Amino acid sequence: MLTDLAGAISPRILHAPARLDGAARELEEYFAGRRRRFDLPLDLQLSEGFRRRVVQQLPQIDYGATVSYTEIARRAGSVRAVRAAGSACARNPLPVVVPCHRVVRSDGALGGYVGGLAAKRTLLELEAA
Repeated sequence: MLTDLAGAISPRILHAPARLDGAARELEEYFAGRRRRFDLPLDLQLSEGFRRRVVQQLPQIDYGATVSYTEIARRAGSVRAVRAAGSACARNPLPVVVPCHRVVRSDGALGGYVGGLAAKRTLLELEAA
């Protein structure tokens, strides 16, 4: 996985793995229930256009809350682009940190998730506790 990331972004990441220590700490705090927002600098160079606008909206969804794919499409500037919003969530390069698990279908069903529905359910349950 780190090799794939290095190929997409920069091989420098392989030479400085300690740069991920902050991310690891914040993820640990999140899963322990001590963190509700991530303070990591985000590099969204792997996203562009509408996809980037969707990804930029995801951290605005409050911890423990959900919004529909329709609503996230609206917030990203195109209420009719619901499928594109779903696709942007599915291709989110930083799941959990950029909380696409908080986006659900309009009927309240979970919809999809890059880590699988069990993972999405677990994340939403963690945040509901």
